[in-house]
Amino acid sequence: MKKNFKVLFLAVFVAVASCSFTTKEFNDPDKDKLLLDLIAYVLEKGHYDPKDLNDEFSAEVYKDFINGLDPLKRYFLASDIEEFSKYKTKIDDQIKNKELTFFDLVYSRFQDRMEDVKKIYPEVLSQPFDYNIQESIDVDYDNLEYSKNRDELKARWKQQLKFTALSSYYDSVEEQKNREKGVSDKNTDEDKQESSSEKQKKDEPFEAKSLSELEEKSRETTKNSLDEYFDFTKDLQRQDYFAIYLNTIVEEFDPHTNYFAPPDKERFDLRMSGKLEGIGARLQKKNDYITVIEIISGGPAWRSEKIEVGDAILKVKQEDEKDAVSIVGMRIDDAVKLIKGPKGTKVTLTIKNVDGTISDKTLVRDVVELEETYAKSSLIETDERKFGLINLPQFYFDMEDYKNRNAATDVKKEIERLKAEGMEGLVLDLRDNGGGSLRTAVDIAGLFIKKGPVVQVGSFDGNKEVLEDKDPEIVWDGPLVILVNELSASASEILAAAMQDYKRAIILGSKQTYGKGTVQNVIDLNQWLRQNDLGDMGALKITSQKFYRVNGGSTQLEGVKSDVVMPDRYSYIDVGERDYDNPLPYDKIDAAKYDVWDGYIDYEETIQKSKERMAKNEDLQLIDENAKWIKLRRDEKTVNLNYDAYSADIAARKKESERFESIDSYDNKLSFNSLPYETALMKKDTTLSEKRKRWHKNLSKDIYVEEAVHVLEDLKLNNIKQKKVADIKN
Repeated sequence: MKKNFKVLFLAVFVAVASCSFTTKEFNDPDKDKLLLDLIAYVLEKGHYDPKDLNDEFSAEVYKDFINGLDPLKRYFLASDIEEFSKYKTKIDDQIKNKELTFFDLVYSRFQDRMEDVKKIYPEVLSQPFDYNIQESIDVDYDNLEYSKNRDELKARWKQQLKFTALSSYYDSVEEQKNREKGVSDKNTDEDKQESSSEKQKKDEPFEAKSLSELEEKSRETTKNSLDEYFDFTKDLQRQDYFAIYLNTIVEEFDPHTNYFAPPDKERFDLRMSGKLEGIGARLQKKNDYITVIEIISGGPAWRSEKIEVGDAILKVKQEDEKDAVSIVGMRIDDAVKLIKGPKGTKVTLTIKNVDGTISDKTLVRDVVELEETYAKSSLIETDERKFGLINLPQFYFDMEDYKNRNAATDVKKEIERLKAEGMEGLVLDLRDNGGGSLRTAVDIAGLFIKKGPVVQVGSFDGNKEVLEDKDPEIVWDGPLVILVNELSASASEILAAAMQDYKRAIILGSKQTYGKGTVQNVIDLNQWLRQNDLGDMGALKITSQKFYRVNGGSTQLEGVKSDVVMPDRYSYIDVGERDYDNPLPYDKIDAAKYDVWDGYIDYEETIQKSKERMAKNEDLQLIDENAKWIKLRRDEKTVNLNYDAYSADIAARKKESERFESIDSYDNKLSFNSLPYETALMKKDTTLSEKRKRWHKNLSKDIYVEEAVHVLEDLKLNNIKQKKVADIKN
């Protein structure tokens, strides 16, 4: 199941909409029924592709709500599911009639089953686990049947708890081995920079424990973790679960349509304002794991260099707590509440790394400002030539005053500064850029073309609008390469697609970009109520428009396919719009009228040369092998519960991962330098200096930037065409 209750990618364009729907009276005194009626109405009138509320729709809501509450199938019994099933094709009728029978039944039964489980796990964890017997656990929960009775449910919990405790037991055994040897199993210079807690642990008097004592400690840790989890969930109220139910309904329309209960709306507004308090990472629930989908530049996770996109967070430990809380299978909202916290406090995350290894990472929480999401540039120098690189993490703008500061004006400034330093070609890096303001994407496209359409926008009412660059000025008319990856989404795809259709830039990167070709509006649900004595009703983020390229194709699902495909470690991992439930389909409309840019004389030849280089590049072949290996590891559905077999699996995985270590030590032999204005700032700002040093260090290992430079070197300009453009300007 690929359901998620909070889609954390920013919409390409977000506005509080005042939609001119037909007037309707909403006056039900029951808040839940009123919400259900109100949301159904707004979806019907305002969604880009409204769904029929029929039996098929009902069956999907039925399945996804039950799975959302119990993804690991550790609470409901088969008899519960059989009882629920009589509503499988009736939920659509209940929505229309403002009935809550299905929700009330599932919610109340879930509360009962949670109380049952609170009695099961302490009983199971009171007895030692035998890690010598040959046993394994199947973690393919989607295909797991529900337990037939309480005994079977207890057996399932026993196996799951043994799995959880085994991880803790293994860590304790390995730590004791290392303490006995007096050495750490971390050998690199970077890893030798131990945290204060690690140093303190080594300085403490060491007293070896027996294996039975370590086994008992692992069960105690597991129990404490569950105690804290259930203590946490007892604060959840009926309205929290009803918000899940509403989201299950609205997300059947598409994955970016979400209901925001009042606290969620406040958090959404905070994200849009550019401030994130916590570890500085965007998270998403996928296959029951809370997974990192974006690292915010400048934040705690970024500064630590310990966490990367694709990591799954298994446990969360507060600095004042003894044990960690498992968040596997937890709702994303609940997990985020545990991970977030006041600035300056510490949180320890147990991470399942992209390569399958597991480790603890301690971070100091902070308020993450927008500053590091602004455009930044670097001058690339080879033996003979100079090139520019602009990194754009998102398409930002000031929601109060667009002219105050936005991505387009900043990119323009960086281009002018790079030109002053003798730039001969430009790399625009849109990797990991999840989108933002559509207007800034159109304005940035205008920096590279004279005039013309950039994107077509289709609305839910059937109207189509062509957004154009109307400014004849071309800020950069030289060679241009755009870097993308699987996480380049929304506005990134609009810009890359336009430059590809115009043949203005060569797109280099992943096989395709994210594939989000839709626009969302945030609608305040309170605006529909003339009198409201029931409190804040929250808001609905609704998909109301769809993007189309100037050539008529949609970026939805298909994304933008790179002209030159380069593998990366995420090449075979499910990432993108096509991996969600209920995405809107790909389609095409008529092309807009536009003239292909004729400033290059060897556009196709340059692409072919790059492809030939890629086919021969042994380092890229190793990256591709690493991506396949990561995919293989992540797809494993069976885990050994025999200690020796479990240890052997981990050792084999570590050994196999060693052959990919050279990827992180690659040197592209390029020189990266900050521009003069920034160099002056860095003399006064040591934090900025450290950020740029780290960025340049990472760029020096970047094989994709190296190939982008080769492409720029190969691109030849049509000098006659360029002279005509210059004459027009003058």
